[in-house]
Amino acid sequence: MLRTTTCGALTIQNLGEDVILCGWVQKSRDLGGMTFIDIRDRYGITQLVFNMDDNRELCEAARGLGREFVIKASGLVVERSNKNLKMPTGEVEIKITALEILNAAKLPPFLIDDETDGGDDLRMKYRYLDLRRNPVRNNMILRHKMAQAVRRYLDGLDFIEVETPVLIKSTPEGARDFVVPSRMNAGEFYALPQSPQTFKQLLMVSGFDRYFQIVKCFRDEDLRADRQPEFTQIDCEMSFIEQEDILNTFEGLIRTLFKDIKNFDLPEVPRMQYADAMRFYGSDKPDTRFEMQFVEITDLVKGKDFPVFDNAELVVGINAKACASYTRKQVDELTDFIKRPQIGATGLIYLRHNEDGSLKSSVDKFYNEDELKKWSAAFNTEPGDLVLVMAGLQDKVRKQLSELRLEMGNRLGLRDKNKFSALWVLDFPLLEWDEESERYHAMHHPFTSPKPEDIALLDSKPGEVRANAYDMVVNGTEIGGGSIRIHDRALQALMFKHLGFSAEEAQKQFGFLMDAFEFGAPPHGGIAFGFDRLCSIFAGLDTIRDVIAFPKNNSGRDVMIDSPSTIDDKQLNELKIKTTV
Repeated sequence: MLRTTTCGALTIQNLGEDVILCGWVQKSRDLGGMTFIDIRDRYGITQLVFNMDDNRELCEAARGLGREFVIKASGLVVERSNKNLKMPTGEVEIKITALEILNAAKLPPFLIDDETDGGDDLRMKYRYLDLRRNPVRNNMILRHKMAQAVRRYLDGLDFIEVETPVLIKSTPEGARDFVVPSRMNAGEFYALPQSPQTFKQLLMVSGFDRYFQIVKCFRDEDLRADRQPEFTQIDCEMSFIEQEDILNTFEGLIRTLFKDIKNFDLPEVPRMQYADAMRFYGSDKPDTRFEMQFVEITDLVKGKDFPVFDNAELVVGINAKACASYTRKQVDELTDFIKRPQIGATGLIYLRHNEDGSLKSSVDKFYNEDELKKWSAAFNTEPGDLVLVMAGLQDKVRKQLSELRLEMGNRLGLRDKNKFSALWVLDFPLLEWDEESERYHAMHHPFTSPKPEDIALLDSKPGEVRANAYDMVVNGTEIGGGSIRIHDRALQALMFKHLGFSAEEAQKQFGFLMDAFEFGAPPHGGIAFGFDRLCSIFAGLDTIRDVIAFPKNNSGRDVMIDSPSTIDDKQLNELKIKTTV
């Protein structure tokens, strides 16, 4: 080794030791007779001291060091006269006896420090430099620790980590596939897996009753917030189980991660029906760090000649505690917020419960005080509260009010990143109607089992069939989802039929799985956690990009290596591919 110790290890206990350090120059300070250099590696920073009186040649060499020079420094550990107790190494410094420049460096395009002057685009272009910064490096260390904790927990429960193929068959369900041409099979293509779904089910057929994998997945979809074209899942499957076994096993995993990584005792995770999540929060991933549940007042407000309410399918609102003091400007800001195109609401109605007990509404013209008292009772208001009400089509207005609820949570400081609230959401719809294709699609995937008691509804009321499906939500973010799978060929064929597949199409796309079911498929189910998203929550970050070593930008590009890029004609000819761009 070129070094005897790292730049974060030396303390007052090491006084008098001869050491060799290697690292990057963080900064230098020339004080005339003395020069101080901070040397950095991933373990920390140590101060080096050069004295003109002791060794003029060394001191002058130190003055020539620039930021990010890679150096090797030998010397004696001595006590600092001006100690920095904020640093683990702040009580000591190294009196240098030998210095070697291992590599000179250009001046970096941004400051490599905890608080940098580099913007997102610049740091993405020079990601290898950004990774030298403590906050980014610490995110990678957190990710590593979480991966190790996952493996320890699952290994302790007899799960086997099995790698599944990356070059697979393209299937029509889900997001758009990334495709890979095959040179040896001209005109045919592999696809990159959106998840290892079919392979983990085949592993269950194979008798591997407990499987997991920390695996890369790929989806060629338009990038919305907090999405990457390649991402990582903790993918898991179990045989001979029921839904309760999955919930208990993987609630245990999440609680273990919180304890091992955050030293936080996550309480037992409550459970909520999908229908209740939509009714009370307008979302299948409600943020339960705060209450502010929806209250429906449709029947209470209709018939008063107020067209907005009379023509609405649903009138629903929230009680923003202690917000009656909001000014007209603040209420207008909320109205503008919900009118944004991405939310699409048309207006907002309010009811103030003033500190003196009086009630004031933006629709006083249509509702007298006695009627407003009924509103107040429905929302259980107290003096100082502000009720915010929206009206419209049922599904649309719930989603719009959900956005307003989250905005109020932000404004009131109720979405603290250091506070954690987890939730299981159960019994999702099996199918959802797509207006564009005019047919049902699987809400999760085609292999999700319907509730046994709902199978009879597949022919008559497919939209009412519930799935044996479950999601885990933490702080309003879905971190994992799964289901009990179909393991019977006849039921799987019926599912494909309701998804609009002909028997021939189903056989072409999924025949290998359906054939496998005929050789004794056990009852099985599983779950997949979004590992990047889980890491970002543990790190208190807003985006998964910050916990990925080399992420893509919002256009799906790696600006550091300039990818994707064109390939030359020779390669295209070998692949029998012509481009028309």
